[in-house]
Amino acid sequence: MPKQQRGEATVEQVLDAALRLYASSGEAGLTLGAITSTSSVSSGSIYHHFGSLDGVVAALALRSLEQLLKELGAALLQATDARSGVRAVVLAYLDFVQAHPDAARLVHSVTADRLGMARAREIRDTQEARLTPITLWIHAHQESGELASLPAPLIESLALGPVVAVVRRWLTVGDLDLEEAARELPDRIWRSVGN
Repeated sequence: MPKQQRGEATVEQVLDAALRLYASSGEAGLTLGAITSTSSVSSGSIYHHFGSLDGVVAALALRSLEQLLKELGAALLQATDARSGVRAVVLAYLDFVQAHPDAARLVHSVTADRLGMARAREIRDTQEARLTPITLWIHAHQESGELASLPAPLIESLALGPVVAVVRRWLTVGDLDLEEAARELPDRIWRSVGN
């Protein structure tokens, strides 16, 4: 196995172990000792690939975010019009959360928020390939008159903000029904972004 492939396999092994630890013990369970024990990867190798324990958490959050964005982009690009695109994104987001609750919990954690605030431009740059098709989709549907003439980041915020709020509440308090959210949110969000 070439060196690069071994390195990628080691990174995935560490991230998979870190997610399992996060799922079972929360952020407090993400210690270097626990990760080395669970992943069978040496601390030196972890430092080599991630730089620090914070680097492991950042890479894990980024991997989960990338997976979410991949699913949102795929759902959006299959939509035939703007309204069905909004519905598809909302449903894909909620489906992701239900299918990957541990990754979703990490993506919506205080740690991920702190990382996002500190490295927002860097994260956006690394996700450019996933975000550009979404931005182009927004612009195309604005030009067709289906979406409101607002800056693309504002459209994104109006479309995803309520979904993120519902997901955070579901993940932390648990007093929301995601099936009801799936029925109600798309049309309500559409009223805020559609023409």
